[in-house]
Amino acid sequence: MNRSATSAAGAESRFLKALSGEVQTVPPVWLMRQAGRYLPEYRELRARAGSFLDLCYTPEFATEVTLQPIRRFALDAAILFSDILVVPHALGQEVRFVEGEGPRLDPVASLSEFARLREEIDLGFLAPVYETVARVRAALDPEVALIGFCGAPYTVATYMVGGRGGDEQAAARKLAYREPETFQALIDRLVEASVAHLLAQVRAGAQAVQVFDSWSGDLPPAEFARWSTEPIRAICAKVKAAAPEVKLIAFARGAGAKLADFAAAVPADAFGLATAENRIAARAAVPAGVALQGNVDPIALVAGGAALDAAVDGVLADLGHGPLIVNLGHGVRQETPPEHVAQMVARVRRG
Repeated sequence: MNRSATSAAGAESRFLKALSGEVQTVPPVWLMRQAGRYLPEYRELRARAGSFLDLCYTPEFATEVTLQPIRRFALDAAILFSDILVVPHALGQEVRFVEGEGPRLDPVASLSEFARLREEIDLGFLAPVYETVARVRAALDPEVALIGFCGAPYTVATYMVGGRGGDEQAAARKLAYREPETFQALIDRLVEASVAHLLAQVRAGAQAVQVFDSWSGDLPPAEFARWSTEPIRAICAKVKAAAPEVKLIAFARGAGAKLADFAAAVPADAFGLATAENRIAARAAVPAGVALQGNVDPIALVAGGAALDAAVDGVLADLGHGPLIVNLGHGVRQETPPEHVAQMVARVRRG
């Protein structure tokens, strides 16, 4: 990898060309959770780092983790290794990760608990994250793009209110119904915090950013429009206004029949598709010239072999006539053999 930063970074990137609406014979490919527990080198570094948050907040470690899959595979983009919960952490909420169980937060489930949060995100607290972005960008070859990210306000709010994941994020949904003003205030705070966090990543060297909404797919249409579409629309509009050059990917997992309205409202350059999404319907739902990203089944990636080849071929056949970024419908699973990732990338390259 070229260790010198350059103003031309990403200029030849297939990934950025796809986000500009270009249809390519060989589409770009990257994977959600491409840096993670399926890689032995990640597991070794994770053991050295101590806690998961220490891994995220130590630029030397986070840079190394971000670059590990780029060294192994011919991927077209690196994505910052961090976590969506650094935003509530920088708003003053206690966040910790319990080994084998996942994140734990001190719940924000009432107006009085909401009042304890900072009014603005503490970007100084997240300075190690932005240092990681700068280090990664300097280490990448120009043709490999760098993606920053944040969690969508609804998804982040579900963890903030419930204090953990699971149970269909019911605590947040109940708060949204019972105290919509409190929940709206939390969402609004997260919109502004997310914009500031994304723009800081862009200033540090990210060329594209993705907004992940993992938990909104089960919301009824009216609730989805209020708690998922509108906050993501606001984030994308604000980021584009401040940094017109940055490319935006919106991923509302499980949007399904709500994708057309979502795509019409959100000014993104690409929309991610979850595993179960109908690709033909999705192409019809998204404006012409806007890229789609997805949606190989992560279980097919675990299986490998002919099943994986068929899954990749299906995405290429269904979506390859428009701007396309090949990815998974969700993240790489821990039990995925690394050689299957190499197989998937090679299959995309063969077309």
